[in-house]
Amino acid sequence: MQDAFAQKKAADTSGRVPVELLPGIQNLYVIQTDSGDIDKLIGNVALKQGETTMYCDSAYFNLTKNVVEAFGNVHVIQPGSEAQSDYMRYLGNKKLAYMRTNVMLTDGKSHLWSEEVEYNTLTKIGTYTQGGTLQDSSTTLSSNSGVYDMRSKDSRFTGEVIITDPKYNIVSDDLGYNTDTKIVTFYAPSVVTSDSSILHTSCGTYNTIDQIAHFPCRSSVVNEDQYVEADSLDHNRKTGFGHATGHVYALDTSHHTTLYCGRVDFNEKKKTTVATIKPVLKQVNDKDSLFIRADTLFSFPAPHKGQHVSIQDAFYKPIAAPVVKAGKGKVKKALAVTDSAEADTSKFRNFIGYHHVLIFSDSMQGKCDSISYTQQDSTIRMMYDPIVWSRKSQITGDTILMYLDSSSIKKIYVPNNAFMVSQSGPAKARMYDQVQGRTLTGYFKNGNIDFLIVKPDAQTIYYPKDESGAYIGVEEATSNIMKVYFKDEDLDHILLEQDVKTKLTPMGKADIPGMKLPRFKWLISKRPRKKEDLFK
Repeated sequence: MQDAFAQKKAADTSGRVPVELLPGIQNLYVIQTDSGDIDKLIGNVALKQGETTMYCDSAYFNLTKNVVEAFGNVHVIQPGSEAQSDYMRYLGNKKLAYMRTNVMLTDGKSHLWSEEVEYNTLTKIGTYTQGGTLQDSSTTLSSNSGVYDMRSKDSRFTGEVIITDPKYNIVSDDLGYNTDTKIVTFYAPSVVTSDSSILHTSCGTYNTIDQIAHFPCRSSVVNEDQYVEADSLDHNRKTGFGHATGHVYALDTSHHTTLYCGRVDFNEKKKTTVATIKPVLKQVNDKDSLFIRADTLFSFPAPHKGQHVSIQDAFYKPIAAPVVKAGKGKVKKALAVTDSAEADTSKFRNFIGYHHVLIFSDSMQGKCDSISYTQQDSTIRMMYDPIVWSRKSQITGDTILMYLDSSSIKKIYVPNNAFMVSQSGPAKARMYDQVQGRTLTGYFKNGNIDFLIVKPDAQTIYYPKDESGAYIGVEEATSNIMKVYFKDEDLDHILLEQDVKTKLTPMGKADIPGMKLPRFKWLISKRPRKKEDLFK
């Protein structure tokens, strides 16, 4: 036995930093082997290599190989960090510590626990492959394997990764976490769960302090009544602003709507959205579905009674949403209806569409430049060159209002410059039943026009038939009020009231091509024939 207080260190023959034995141990024994002496150290063992100090109950110290095998209450202390375990094998030349049983690494704020850790004292990186747990303030992370860098505070975890936090939980197979910035980085399919939503993604980052999420890959989020999926999702939970881009699919089960578009910007707090890049809105109902397409679609909760709000306020954006001009001042003013207060999500929603608007349902199709749709009263307002087609009939006017029952039209109203036309006979005959007046009110049954009331200054040109179905001639008439009745999608008969004037011209004497009222226009080429036309 040698002096227990003698200071010893491994021979330095290669320029590497040797491990040295510090004074204070209780017992030191020298074991001679063919490969060199090994010191057996017992009681208050302390060793040092550079800025790394190691403590344990007992150890074997191979001076030749610069290797320490430590047992009991092992502590590895460095400036700003500490590692603990029950057992450690330390390779001084590589500065690698293989630590087993009750392993703990800490920088004073975060703690990593595992049963086996490979710890590099030079880089301060700990690696485990047999399961581990990282505790960072209120956040706990566990996984099958992981790498923790106590200098950069970056960590990478793989295999059954679970993060638990009072505000959220994450399940993944591969993710990163920085204990300083509190940023989670996703590298594999992951599920993020909070009290209000469930997120699925396989890439991107989430800043848990600023609550900013960026997912540049196909991701989805679902809450109580909404589901959004897109090629990229960005969201600031504090401000409520966010956007989704690329093949966006947004489902609202509470309002029975689905939105398809290339981009949607949203204000989560005010429950407003701005959809661009070929947006199409689908209103789902039992019997029929209504599709609306526009260059830009706005959506917002229906205002409370007496509220006045502006689109500019509702959609003011630090989210870089495209600026959309209303096109014509009157529409912009007429459609300015949203709320500056917090939204009541139980209310119905309103939708506004600007430019190149198309509408499609099985019973009705339409086209205009601006549109509004209010779910509460199922009313569609079409402005700027509006056209509505229903079965064989076409209706135009300065403005068209449609009242829906589910997605089927039940009533239509044209307040000015009303005109209705339907084709009579084969297309090559170019015969058209026509009615025009200042206003038009139409009533529908089972998706078909049942009858119209046109007034005042009503005019008509139509082709009456006899009981056998043969054309009688061309009827031209004017009156103050006209009631137009349909049967099997064709004009059946007209009742004239007040200031009636009529003229019937036999078919052989009629100038068929010239039989057109002043507002005549047949716009069948602009009619969307199927819902797929709206997605082009």
